[in-house]
Amino acid sequence: MENKQSLGRHGEDYTARIVQEAGLKIVALNYRCPKGEMDIIAREDETLVFIEVRTRQSSFRGWGEESITHKKAQRLKAIASFYVLQQGYKSWPSMRFDVVAVRWTGENSEMNWIKAAL
Repeated sequence: MENKQSLGRHGEDYTARIVQEAGLKIVALNYRCPKGEMDIIAREDETLVFIEVRTRQSSFRGWGEESITHKKAQRLKAIASFYVLQQGYKSWPSMRFDVVAVRWTGENSEMNWIKAAL
């Protein structure tokens, strides 16, 4: 991978494919709003699933799943709230926050999908 942005993009694309293969319907990729960005928003039955993707090539600074701080979790929840309000839901939908950690070593990848992580 050339740089951090390219690595992140590869991890998000890889995750999007896996999420779809698992039967979730993607409703938004790289959703941006004044609160920040959500990598993937999907729907699993009646539940909105907000997915944060963390891609790493080494554990030098910890694996991706270890990098979600309290502050980052609060930001992700604020983004989800903004999305729900922006979409005009009549009542608050069922929501879940997942973290997908992608480990890329050479040509090999490994994924840790933590459902309901937040």
